[in-house]
This record gives sequence, structure tokens and C-alpha cells, in this order.
Amino acid sequence: MKKSIVAGIAALLLLISAALPAQQSKSDMIAVAANGKAISAPVSNQAGRSPFFLLFDKQGSFLEAVDNPYKDAGNAGIPTLDFLAGKGAKVVVAEGFGSKIVEVMKGKGIRPVEFKGNAADAVKKALEVK
Repeated sequence: MKKSIVAGIAALLLLISAALPAQQSKSDMIAVAANGKAISAPVSNQAGRSPFFLLFDKQGSFLEAVDNPYKDAGNAGIPTLDFLAGKGAKVVVAEGFGSKIVEVMKGKGIRPVEFKGNAADAVKKALEVK
């Protein structure tokens, strides 16, 4: 009976350790503010009002496109950042950022990257700039 308990605990630890890298990679995502859901979409001029965010893992692989639920909010910047932080974004790319929102981003551990072009090229830049 002790062997079966030990085997069960070992199996449980193996499952837990297998799940940890997946959670870690999700926490290092890159969110690109985009005007469309395809990786060829142009980067949006500002993150808070962006209609979509394209999420990429830390290697630059596309994961998913999500609607920005705060794009029409009166003060969209901070709720949008909270939303992206909840998704695990550590980098946010847009054409530009105001100085106030950059300070909020720094406080949340999110790095802003400014880029004009398409989302696929924006991710390449975000991976280059550390």
C-alpha cells in the first residue's frame, strides 16, 4: 500500500511540474495593439483604444487574438492594462504611449514598445528590444 501511495504522489508531482512551464510562458506574453485579428494587421496607434490585441508567447509564436473590452471606455488606458496584465502580458506594443500610461505600465511590470507597421514585425522588434 505504501508503494501505491508513493507512486501516486510521484505521478502528482510529475503532473504539477509539467504544468509549471506552461504557466510560466503565459506570464511572459507580448500583446500587440492591432487594428485587426490577423498577424498582418497594422499596429494600432494607441493601446487603450485598440480594437484588438494579438497575443504572442515569449518566442514570438502567435497564440490568439482578443477583443479589447475597454476600447470604448471613457478612460480606457488603465482598465486595458489591467486586462492585459491578467492575460499575462509583460510587453505591450503600440505606435505610441503617453508619459502617464508608461508610468502605470512600469508599476505593473509591463514594458512598452513603440512600433509602426504590422503586428508580425512588431513582435520581432519587441523580442529584439529588452
